Amino acid sequence: MKKILSGNEALALGAYHAGVKVAAAYPGTPSTEILENIACYPAVHAEWSTNEKVAMEVAMGACYVGVRAMASMKHVGLNVASDAFLASAGTGVRGGLVVISADDPGMHSSQNEQDNRLFARLAEVPLVEPADSQECYQYVQIAFQISEQFDTPVLLRTTTRISHSKSVVSANDSEPEIGLHQPVFAAEPEKLVMLPQYARKRHPIAKERIARLIKYGDIFLYNIEISGDAALGIICSGIAFHYAREVFPDAGFLKLAITYPLPENLIREFASKYKKLIVVEELEPFIEERIRAMGICVNGKEHIPVTGELNTDILRESALKAGWLVDYRKVISSTSSNQSLPARPPLFCPGCPHTGVFFTLCTLAARKSEIPGKPGLVITGDIGCYTLGAYPPFSAMDTCGCMGAGIGQAQGMGWAGIKQKIVAVIGDSTFMHSGITSLANAVYNNSNGTVIVLDNGTTAMTGHQPHPASGVLANGRKGQKIELEAVVKGIGVKNSFVVDAFDLKGLRTILRNALDSPELSVVIVRGDCAAVSKRTGKSLRVNEACDGCGLCLRLGCQALQKNAVSIGIDATQCISCALCQQLCPKKAIVPVGE
Repeated sequence: MKKILSGNEALALGAYHAGVKVAAAYPGTPSTEILENIACYPAVHAEWSTNEKVAMEVAMGACYVGVRAMASMKHVGLNVASDAFLASAGTGVRGGLVVISADDPGMHSSQNEQDNRLFARLAEVPLVEPADSQECYQYVQIAFQISEQFDTPVLLRTTTRISHSKSVVSANDSEPEIGLHQPVFAAEPEKLVMLPQYARKRHPIAKERIARLIKYGDIFLYNIEISGDAALGIICSGIAFHYAREVFPDAGFLKLAITYPLPENLIREFASKYKKLIVVEELEPFIEERIRAMGICVNGKEHIPVTGELNTDILRESALKAGWLVDYRKVISSTSSNQSLPARPPLFCPGCPHTGVFFTLCTLAARKSEIPGKPGLVITGDIGCYTLGAYPPFSAMDTCGCMGAGIGQAQGMGWAGIKQKIVAVIGDSTFMHSGITSLANAVYNNSNGTVIVLDNGTTAMTGHQPHPASGVLANGRKGQKIELEAVVKGIGVKNSFVVDAFDLKGLRTILRNALDSPELSVVIVRGDCAAVSKRTGKSLRVNEACDGCGLCLRLGCQALQKNAVSIGIDATQCISCALCQQLCPKKAIVPVGE
């Protein structure tokens, strides 16, 4: 059968057809849709794990009893999972184990653009790179085979462009045999218990495994050679292959499916046929450096950018400057216009439950100012929709590094002795992911300061996936809900509060009390995400009492609009959160019809 699928959808279907039994993930763009699609198959246990490390450990446990298992995450998620991932490289597998890392060149939705191919070299595991949806479907099935054949986890790397682009996929018509690998556990401590005396014996096995994989790559059917003009040979993988084929239509190509370890004999044979050899790849010179280490003369990153996402225009410009393209008749720009679209700053959605707390923090920062020209509050942040609080009109976030970091950073600042009040802001999903341990550390070390947990009941930033504090499973069924208040109290926080996100007066009172407290305090700000809210109140309008003071505009709500003479409310966007109504000093904002 033929289907039009995104790379993520194809990976899910391929894993299902490979007979995957357990799939675990933590949502993160661009990988999120993999688990969402696998969760549609009742025969597969698909779960949103608390974080990526747990997802990796769940997949490891499943593969240890002989079934096929998969963990998927975005590139920075593999940082969180790396401890378990490297451990799996040492133990090896029983059932096939595939780890999908969706990298984000260009940082479309990430704090960095690290190249996770480097993890394959670090862990000494095979790396597979598909170039389109068809290959996503095929390669994930092949990855399970490689995993079992070589007793190793397999890292499958995609990028944003592959994850979200759609193309035709020829897929199997038959249903997979999920029960093909029956779960059985046999004790084998020298393989699965990584005490030093066992781990020392496993490391030479990993080295020998890489040597066998190098030879396997030389005959691997999906490492494809395409003959071309002897003047130029190009080695590439992933989405870069399609860019390079468009820019260099007459060149010879070696398209690699397995990019670690490299097939040395295949590369040497290919290189011998061409006068000039270049590597086209996104981000780091991962392939290029390994080929140079083989003693082969090759070019690439001295002309192709080492940062940002590639495209045909960037590659063509790099090739012209390098002298790799000399026939200017073939230089056709794909850019249709030099005119750019109007800039649109990222803003909270109308009715976002984070709006009120950031507005309140702004005003409290001014009230608490102790150093002229400096904010009265230092606000350490985290990864989530609420990171938009760093932008105007709030400008109310001072740090954002990685999941769960804000609470720990706040403690470090406090122990360093700064004079300003410190607030750490974290979302409910992120708190469950990696905030709990940081809060426990604060309690244990007698830290003070204020932690704000923004509880909107979902993982909103990546598309409203559930998490342990929402009480819904990946397949939509009911799970055991973990109460944030109980977790906070259980850790030992004595000074905790819960407040409605849409009650500006209550927010101000509770946050002021928390900031003035000499003890560690936690404030849970609770309000439904606007994108999934069931609020059905009347839209609001501005009446003739408005004097145009503009105070309501400080909420940064897109539904509030100002022209030359007045302020209005766009009824198509307003969801009646009533924050502007509470804020208006003239009481000029009223429900439609009043």
